[in-house]
Amino acid sequence: MGINQAMRLWVMPLTGLLAGLLLAIGTLAIDRAAGYDLVSETITGNPSAASALISTIITATVALLSVVLTVMTVAVQLAMGQFSPRIVSALLRDRLHQLSFAVFGATIAFGIVALRAIDSQKGQVPGLTVTITYLLTLTSLAVLVVYVSHAGQRLRASGLIDLVGDQLHREIDKRFPHDGGPPPAPPDVIVAQSCGVIESFDVDRLVAVAAEAECVLELCGRMGDFIPTGAPLLRVHGGVAGAVAAAAGFVTLHDERTHDLDAAYGFRKLVDIAIRSASDDPTTTVEALHRIHDAMRDLARRPFPSGRYRDESGEVRLIVPVRDWSDFVRLAFEEIRLAGSRQPQITRRLRAILEDLRTLVEPERRPPLDEQLELLDRAVERAFPDQPDVEVARQPDMQGLG
Repeated sequence: MGINQAMRLWVMPLTGLLAGLLLAIGTLAIDRAAGYDLVSETITGNPSAASALISTIITATVALLSVVLTVMTVAVQLAMGQFSPRIVSALLRDRLHQLSFAVFGATIAFGIVALRAIDSQKGQVPGLTVTITYLLTLTSLAVLVVYVSHAGQRLRASGLIDLVGDQLHREIDKRFPHDGGPPPAPPDVIVAQSCGVIESFDVDRLVAVAAEAECVLELCGRMGDFIPTGAPLLRVHGGVAGAVAAAAGFVTLHDERTHDLDAAYGFRKLVDIAIRSASDDPTTTVEALHRIHDAMRDLARRPFPSGRYRDESGEVRLIVPVRDWSDFVRLAFEEIRLAGSRQPQITRRLRAILEDLRTLVEPERRPPLDEQLELLDRAVERAFPDQPDVEVARQPDMQGLG
């Protein structure tokens, strides 16, 4: 980070500090001109009470600022180690980050000036100045709540990715300006106006729009799929996209996947835990497999949606890509098998799950499980050259190795 850039990061906080000092001097001048009678002591309190309260406000705000800075420094260091050291500048340039410290600095500076202006011996309380001190304190508390929420969102993996991605788009716009408008979309395609993953869609409204236009709408992605800006969002069969352009508003895109209508996301998170622990902590992988096993048993005999939605007359009006049983089997076991094939604890637990599911599902759902069992056997044979080790690793065990 260059010197000029680093200096710009402190412009807003220092401006807030100076603004607090100047505002306090201005309000004190108004209080003196009005004879300290602008605001009643019923609001500000008597000199002793106002002095004690403002002293507490200053002390608490300074302590709070120190704690926030310390926690955020540790959080940023952890994010640097987990993701990339090059994200620090992006975090520090965040406007809300700078605005929050500007408000804290203004409150402290204003409170110090207000405290010195209270005269207990003469019974003088600068009412306007003290009242604004109280208001700044409430503002600081509100900003703190917003800032903590914002920082928590930013320090997630998806938050950091979005932060860098948004800045990348701005740099692309500066460095490579548009030569004309966006590329024309096919007449049967409704494009996404912003990027994000498909979080939800309003079936009733999409069906109603398609029925009114006498066409069929097809969602160009499954739940949780990422749609770039300008990419196809909906395809129109038997009609023109312009006639049903409002349908795009009934598909919700979000910056990250959620559990709404997306059961696969729960499996995705359990699999992430399992594969991250496979080499160093296979017991944790087995614990994740317990919950995957439980969820797959729950799913095993349930019917899967067709992804076809009809209007009142029975005509198909909306087509949505959906996952079937084989998709869930691959999601639940494929990566864990690849990551944990050298750990007998994991391979034994995987075999126990797959064999148990085979006894539960209908015959037409067994081929994906048989495929996983066959691939598991091959992985174990490659991982363990000695036959006794192979036999141990191929034994089904609900606890892995106890």
